[in-house]
Amino acid sequence: MLKIKHSQSRTFSYGPPAEPAGWFALYTTSRHEKRVAEHLVQREIEHFLPLYRSKRKWKDGSRVTLDLPLFAGYLFVRIGRSQRGRLLDVPGTVALVMGTGGEPATLPDATILALRSGLQEREAEPHPLLTSGQRARICSGAFAGFEGVVVRQKNLCRVVLTMENIMRSFSVELPVEDLEPLPAEELAPALSA
Repeated sequence: MLKIKHSQSRTFSYGPPAEPAGWFALYTTSRHEKRVAEHLVQREIEHFLPLYRSKRKWKDGSRVTLDLPLFAGYLFVRIGRSQRGRLLDVPGTVALVMGTGGEPATLPDATILALRSGLQEREAEPHPLLTSGQRARICSGAFAGFEGVVVRQKNLCRVVLTMENIMRSFSVELPVEDLEPLPAEELAPALSA
């Protein structure tokens, strides 16, 4: 009987080692989010521009449905440290959102993943940043574990979730059964999980 040994496969890479990429919030000039996203596609930079649908009525009486940025003035990019300079060469970009210590604030992959899947499941719209009101934790669905402020209650609740890094909020409509109230002492950032 002949035994054949299998060798371990090896990956060879040429050039500098690949650096880990992270998600960052990118601040853009006013009303240029989609144009910046187009430039990022051309430059093959991974990005995410959350959109929502808004019905508008023009002065001439015609009605249109627009896809607008959920976070006005912001989109999210996945880049490595060496790509930061290349990113700021994109027309319409202003700066990366900075965190403590003068470094750009990294967003957790789970936050971007939850936004992507949650926005496919639920309708969302921008909402003014709130600092008071009843806080609740979402118990199920893509946003499970996130905390926000309840602003309306009928058959469904509208919960305002805040992206702390960019100080922007959006609201999501959820059934009351998907929420659990939080005591006032339990104040944790909504989307920084």
